[in-house]
Formats: sequence, structure tokens, C-alpha cells
Amino acid sequence: MVHDKISELARQDVALRYDLKVGGATIPAGTKFRVEDWWDRVSGGTSWMRCEGNPACLIYAMRTGFADYSVPLDDEMLYGKIGCMGYLVHISEIA
Repeated sequence: MVHDKISELARQDVALRYDLKVGGATIPAGTKFRVEDWWDRVSGGTSWMRCEGNPACLIYAMRTGFADYSVPLDDEMLYGKIGCMGYLVHISEIA
């Protein structure tokens, strides 16, 4: 596990810094993202890069591969929800 302590942002609504392109849709910058915790803590210690078949990880990998901005390839990943859908968001994508 990368993070041994709960994220300071856990259980908070934060705003997205950038538009997130998910499939054919765009989640606009400023949208509220409800943070649950660091991804590795939520997943039981697994890096997002090793989560085969996990929808949130697959969506993150696809959307950042085509993003208009650079996202580091590390485990500074937050898991949370926009509405009822779960997403991974890199800490640098939080406003």
C-alpha cells in the first residue's frame, strides 16, 4: 500500500481542475467530485496500473491517454464519485 493514512480530502466534495473526457461525454471543470480515499486504500493496496478489468481504472487509463494536459504516471490517485459513478482522479486534477 502506498498511502498508510486516509487522504485529507476523504469524505469531501472537491472541484475538478480540468474537463474530463469520458467516452463521448465531457465532465466539465468545476464539477464536484466526492472523494472516498486514495485508490490504493480503497482497493486494498493495489496500484491503479495493475487493476485488470476494473472499470474505474480502465476509464482513467483511456481518458488520460487522450487528455489535453499531462498527468503523472504514479499512484497519487483518488477514488470518488460524480453522481453515482465511481472515478479515479489524479491529485493534480483537483482544483
